[in-house]
Amino acid sequence: MTADDLLAPLDLAFWSIDSPEHPMHLGALGVFSALSPAAGAHAADLLAARAAAVPGLRMRIRDMWQPLSFGRAVREPDPDFDPSHHVCLHTPTADFQAAAGRLMERSLERGRPPWEAHVLPGEDGVSFAVLFKFHHALADGLRALTLAAAVLDPMDMPAPRPRPAGPARGPIPDVRRLPGLLRGAVSDVGRALDIGASVAVSTLGVRSSAALTAESTGTRRTAGVVLDLDDVHRVRKVVGGTVNDVLIAVVAGALRRWLDERGDGSEGVRPRALIPVSKRRPRTAHPQGNRLSGYLIRLPVDDPDPLGRLAQVRTAMDRNKDAGPGRGAGAVALLADHVPALGHRLGGPLVGQAARLWFDILVTSVPLPSLGLKLGGNQVAEVFPYAPLARGQSLAVAVSTYRGRVHYGLVADAEAVPDLDRFAHALTAEVETLITACRS
Repeated sequence: MTADDLLAPLDLAFWSIDSPEHPMHLGALGVFSALSPAAGAHAADLLAARAAAVPGLRMRIRDMWQPLSFGRAVREPDPDFDPSHHVCLHTPTADFQAAAGRLMERSLERGRPPWEAHVLPGEDGVSFAVLFKFHHALADGLRALTLAAAVLDPMDMPAPRPRPAGPARGPIPDVRRLPGLLRGAVSDVGRALDIGASVAVSTLGVRSSAALTAESTGTRRTAGVVLDLDDVHRVRKVVGGTVNDVLIAVVAGALRRWLDERGDGSEGVRPRALIPVSKRRPRTAHPQGNRLSGYLIRLPVDDPDPLGRLAQVRTAMDRNKDAGPGRGAGAVALLADHVPALGHRLGGPLVGQAARLWFDILVTSVPLPSLGLKLGGNQVAEVFPYAPLARGQSLAVAVSTYRGRVHYGLVADAEAVPDLDRFAHALTAEVETLITACRS
């Protein structure tokens, strides 16, 4: 066992807060255009055959309770790895999203490599879908994309640049490095205090909605929305900012519309949105585990002006970017490095319950390659990312752009948000509202 085999602190945190009622896996639903009615079954065979040759998919997570590593966990090859335990071919369905919601409820088996691929043939015979599930302790969004791409048809992509090897590390630090190490330790303490103070301030004056923070039931419902990326660019070119600013503002406007339509009301509602920030470089070699920080912003749901909402989102995101992903309330994930392994084990349940004190809704972006994805020659037509749903939170939003379209993947507590489709429609309506506002 090497140091690279041990779960990093953030990975261990995700592993520790996982529970059957609140599984900590992320997912992606790819909808394929089928070349034949048997394309789904052929895809399942391909996935199983290719998974056996991908080292990252053979890795299980084993808890360690030995005296010198008490509370830690190690990532290691599963000696009994069998792809058939991870790839499942289902009966044909007419509703891929409904099937995905039921499958997202189910926890991954902790004794095996924590991932699954569910192949869902379409009843129409001209489409099928694949739902990938990866535990967050195994992969963040970029790492999950790398693992999924390894079992899809090969893509003509540039080879990743290997990370430069660091200096050999002995049991005793090099005395010449001690001043730098000391300065780094002092800087880390200062950053931790800054993050803690920012979290405390972020809880002041918060008014969210019961629709977003209802008591969790462990049930899941999913939905997907597809938008034209040209429409998003049209708005961005008029008001400035980034595509991501527009996509976040669309969520704020959709929440306003949805809350008003369901009778909850949006007046004074400014929920805290956690915007994860990957610290992983897409074109470098992908190490295992998570490389995450985040930004925290208040979504201006209470502002009736769509362009005003977008301006507020842009200002908040610019402020976060100026401070950097290592500062502010959104960077709580970075504090995981300062918690000992046993602390994650004992405090995991408490941390899971405290998520609602930190943020009200997750809005995350998952990058996808611009090249067309295929499996067995069948083209991916749509791909919807899904984020984990924290305890005490009812809705999580993930978004990807793929081949000129924007795909929103929505995950909600099925009992707390039985009208998830209405929120999905509100996203589409909000884009039209922004386009109209830009024309006037």
